[in-house]
Amino acid sequence: MAFVRSQTIRHLYRSLEIREISSLIGSSRSYLNHDVKVPVFQYQSVSTSPSYKDQGTFPWIPGTARPVHSTMADELSIFLNGTRLMSTQVKAPPQTRQMGALKVSMLSPGFLYEPYEPRKPIPFWRRWFTRSGWRRTKDDIILEMKSAYAIAKLRKSGYLKQKFYQEAVQLYKEINILMASGDKTSLRKAVTENMYSALKNEIKQRESMWKSVYWELVEPVVKIRTLRARLIGVDRNDLSKVFVQLTLEFLAKQKFEAYDSKGAVVVGDKTKEVLVRDIWVFEKSLFHQGAYWRLCGRIKV
Repeated sequence: MAFVRSQTIRHLYRSLEIREISSLIGSSRSYLNHDVKVPVFQYQSVSTSPSYKDQGTFPWIPGTARPVHSTMADELSIFLNGTRLMSTQVKAPPQTRQMGALKVSMLSPGFLYEPYEPRKPIPFWRRWFTRSGWRRTKDDIILEMKSAYAIAKLRKSGYLKQKFYQEAVQLYKEINILMASGDKTSLRKAVTENMYSALKNEIKQRESMWKSVYWELVEPVVKIRTLRARLIGVDRNDLSKVFVQLTLEFLAKQKFEAYDSKGAVVVGDKTKEVLVRDIWVFEKSLFHQGAYWRLCGRIKV
């Protein structure tokens, strides 16, 4: 089954390469009709069978996580006419469009495109011998094809997976340390504009409860892998102007401890290691000189 599926994906990918993706941006119907809410960082022990519906809490922020929402258009026509393919088009905000002839460079699309959601497994007989199973298989292939195309596009700009993973781990560590120390100035450089607003509110909420916190990443991380890759086009007339978003899963051991104004421990224990699973989304422009990876979203686990 895996071999047949692999051959199907390879055949479809080659056919798309031959077509040269004539309409990369596509009509993308209603991708901009989105409602994005950046979720709160997850901090919880990881079981062998984690539930994606659990709403964890940020170690230094009380409350529950808020999921990311996005309206997804029908992608099935990808195999019919080659349009509406691997990316979506983003319009500049009204205040930018009103600036007329002034040349403005978009720093970030400002939303997560097709946020990752785990696919529930289905029985073999249902997948291959029912119409619903065939539709599900087709949907799965489309999702994998989108990621494959985005990675292929990214590789043309010099992307190397292992090098990127090293950079992602450093970003993961740096952002958590900045959050723990409350360094909003340095944090601004490591995240997108929308993400910065969310994290700044989290720091404010944490500081209202705890005087300070201790956070440490136990290296090396246990596991890191790519869950999804997506392209976001911003110019219909220039297909090279795209942003790429990579969704990564981190499985790492961490230490955490929070203190009150008197220096007493109120929660956590920095002598104990806790296994934590996080899903973070990193974003980078492929058409800005000197562009670098930044955190643009976190997805609840």
